[in-house]
Amino acid sequence: MILYDSVALDAKPKRTTDGYLVATAKIARTGIQEYSGAEMGKPDIQVVRVYRPEDEVFNDAAMSTIAYRPMTNNHPGTPITSKNWRDLSIGQIGAEVVRDGEFIRVPLVLMDQAAIDDYEAGKNELSLGYKADIDWQSGVTPDGEHYDAVQRNIRVNHLALVDNARAGNEARIGDNGGHQQPKLTGRGNDMLKKIMHDGITIEVSEQAAEVIAELNKRVAEANAAEADAKSETEAKDAELAKRDAEIEALKDAQMTSEQLDDAINERVALVAQAKKLVDQEYKGSNADIKKQALTALVGDSIADKSEHYIDARFDLELEKLAEQSTEHNDHKPTGDADAKYRNKLANAWRK
Repeated sequence: MILYDSVALDAKPKRTTDGYLVATAKIARTGIQEYSGAEMGKPDIQVVRVYRPEDEVFNDAAMSTIAYRPMTNNHPGTPITSKNWRDLSIGQIGAEVVRDGEFIRVPLVLMDQAAIDDYEAGKNELSLGYKADIDWQSGVTPDGEHYDAVQRNIRVNHLALVDNARAGNEARIGDNGGHQQPKLTGRGNDMLKKIMHDGITIEVSEQAAEVIAELNKRVAEANAAEADAKSETEAKDAELAKRDAEIEALKDAQMTSEQLDDAINERVALVAQAKKLVDQEYKGSNADIKKQALTALVGDSIADKSEHYIDARFDLELEKLAEQSTEHNDHKPTGDADAKYRNKLANAWRK
């Protein structure tokens, strides 16, 4: 998120022989900063209290981004880079970046005459432009102040000369006055508000801020409606795909006349085999018929057996039955020998 903060010059500025204005400024501090909800991308919240811990403000990664940063006359609508520096820069921050109590203090120089003229006409406050991550967690500072969010990973981009800075009088060139809470920028009779739009902070009238907030709300609602419609369409497409798959499966399941004849012959043969084991009526699928025959033959012990077991056991019982029939035929008397044997038994009493 791109943010703008208050800074201050803590010594009277000086003019060089070349006409530049040189001064020292406190450009960042720890503690609480207050932002409007619209400025933080939370238009439903009036004021957001953001906490800047010491370990975030004074860590090396944050302080290393401060030296030689450009100065601008008001905040530009875009970050300063090598591509737009020539058009937007009016001076720069120096190299001596040091901690001063709860502040970071640096030297700076105004080099653009128009900006120096604005300063001498009373435009003498400063505002720091930087990027930071916002950790939306509430809490209480070591000093007992409540906050709504925490700033982390601060990276400075530029320092702007402005009419009214977030820190009030303390961010005034050549003034060591006490810190004040942030206020709206006043220009003539219009009160301007800072809002964030598409990641860029801009200053607009209060009425314009309300219009933008309403438009943003409508855009969010439209996006949500579009997402819902897309989700509903995807759900319908998935249902249609499922039905198409079921239809194809039914088509695949239909038998040809030859397949139907084969299935009937197979079932008739299976029932005949089952009746050899146990002569009873059979119903259901082929697997059911085999299980019914085995249950009648050996009892309920096969009730929880797998289909593979049932198939194997059914075939085994048929083989056993075939072996018993063959063995019986091998020992059966045949022809005249049988008749003679019966006749011998019939006349045995005569002897």
